Amino acid sequence: MAENLTILHNATKEEKYKSLIPQIRGLLLGEENLIANLANIAAVLKEGMDFFWVGFYLVVAEVELILGPFQGLPACTRIKKGKGVCGTAWQKEETIIVPNVDEFPGHISCSGASKSEIVLPIKKDDKVIGVLDVDSDKLNDFDKFDQKYLGQILDLLP
Repeated sequence: MAENLTILHNATKEEKYKSLIPQIRGLLLGEENLIANLANIAAVLKEGMDFFWVGFYLVVAEVELILGPFQGLPACTRIKKGKGVCGTAWQKEETIIVPNVDEFPGHISCSGASKSEIVLPIKKDDKVIGVLDVDSDKLNDFDKFDQKYLGQILDLLP
């Protein structure tokens, strides 16, 4: 298990991700508990990437997402399938990048400071079990690099 987090402050987004992925792998090594692993991933991403908000929502009874481990301001607790960015990513089973949350139909605003967002589904045995939700306080802050590297991080989950 990693005990120290090395953060590259003056690096590109890609360099930061490439530095964090092996550290996350070390944190997850030997730990099978999903909640513990999601909590550590949220903490590393918040600190290492300086995201405004990062967290997980987990599928409950196939009808809604419930808030899981996160870092940032308090958040919406429950989201119905197909609602908001998280519910839509779950329903479509695909990553959604939103450059301006005010332009996303049905966006659920947990914080008015959130300006852009990326949501990736978490799959286990070809079934969505939750989503990773990352918010920025800047417009158009997420791109294919985020999708690629956040997806690699989710692939590390046991």
